Amino acid sequence: MCRYCYQQAKRTRGTCSCGHDGVLPGRIDGQPACRRCTGVTLNIDCTTCGAEDELYRGTQCWTCELAVLVDQLLINPTTGVMAAELGPVARALKSMKRSNSGVTWIRQPHVTTFLKDLAAAPTITHDQLDDLPGSDRTRTYIRGLLVEHDALPRRDELAVRYHHWSTGALERLSSDEHHDIVRLYIRWHIQRRMNQMETVPRGTFLRSKQTVTVTIDFLNWLHDHGLTLDQLRQEHLDAWLSDGPSTRRFVDRFIPWAIKSRLVDSDLTLARHRRGTSPKLSKPEQDAAVDRVVHTDELTVRDRAAAILVLVFGQHIEDVVELTWDDVAVTNDLVTITLGTTEFALPSPLDQPIRQLAAAPGNYLTAAHPNSTWVFRGNSPGQHIHGSSLRNRLKTIFSTRAARLGTLHELTKLAPVPIIADALGYHPTTIERHAIGSASVYAQYVAAKREHS
Repeated sequence: MCRYCYQQAKRTRGTCSCGHDGVLPGRIDGQPACRRCTGVTLNIDCTTCGAEDELYRGTQCWTCELAVLVDQLLINPTTGVMAAELGPVARALKSMKRSNSGVTWIRQPHVTTFLKDLAAAPTITHDQLDDLPGSDRTRTYIRGLLVEHDALPRRDELAVRYHHWSTGALERLSSDEHHDIVRLYIRWHIQRRMNQMETVPRGTFLRSKQTVTVTIDFLNWLHDHGLTLDQLRQEHLDAWLSDGPSTRRFVDRFIPWAIKSRLVDSDLTLARHRRGTSPKLSKPEQDAAVDRVVHTDELTVRDRAAAILVLVFGQHIEDVVELTWDDVAVTNDLVTITLGTTEFALPSPLDQPIRQLAAAPGNYLTAAHPNSTWVFRGNSPGQHIHGSSLRNRLKTIFSTRAARLGTLHELTKLAPVPIIADALGYHPTTIERHAIGSASVYAQYVAAKREHS
């Protein structure tokens, strides 16, 4: 027997035909069966907890080994007592369904060190966590565990990250005068808007970083050419825009604020990005993409479900990843999804990926998602998957932006603008633009109906 089959035999669990519930390492007539029925000799009895399970080493199972490791790392070495805040996290780690993954994760040197430092900390707070040595990735993951298990209060991590990032970004400015200007721009324009939001969306976080990055590059360019911001003229702005990548046009987010703040000439103008110029999938291309998504295994179940929402309903990736099981209903007869204000029924076979996700939502074998309602769970505790990573995976079959625009373009040929906008959660003006592009505005729809009545 090869190593793989040997491991699988030890990890096969279920109920034998004789009624025994536990590990089923043998087979009878092709069906898994217990040791007693098959005569298989295998040591799978843990002497610590008495359970029948795959053993980690000696006579101790993975679950008991994980429990020992958790206690070793989370008990304060000075007091010999675990902080009350860490109790729920410890219990969640010990009860992981895939305890071997927990042991593998916790035995990584950077995780072990971070958890030891956390256990020895005088208090368990966000500020204390920020001060602990270690990688940001490890810190973020463990912070997520602490938040999900109520050891720490929830906070807007993207807003905090932006504050730290922007503080460092200011150091890239060549001029002290420009440093003060950008600091005011960040504080009174960007962060003020963020403070008005319940939580900062990832898209806002990324756009805000891009805006400041482009602004800094622009002001450094002025400094290199011996110019201050109050000396900026149209020819300088045009020269900078024409002599670089297309991302320079995002300075149009800073210039209006500078004009309003009377830092530059109010006569400055920028060519705005023209809407309606982005490529869109044609109807045959959409049909081909749907066929590949539904009838092939090129994508995982999770990605197939997301792809259907983009291709069929024209949804933004950022809205797709924020879908929760409160928006989805799965019964034996029907699968429905609420988008905007409308509940849509998914016909077969489009409903199959959602059914499979409902049965096995993913990332449920660890302590990362104790009470998560996300349809598209991410690897980070309590978080959904990132839109950017999903977008990149779907790129192997179609561009999500082109697919979404193509879908909206086709839908406007079939129904009135207000109905589509209300149903799919779009602003009517957005759908109106697509309707104009497809030569099917609401007036034309009504005229056609009257003509045939």
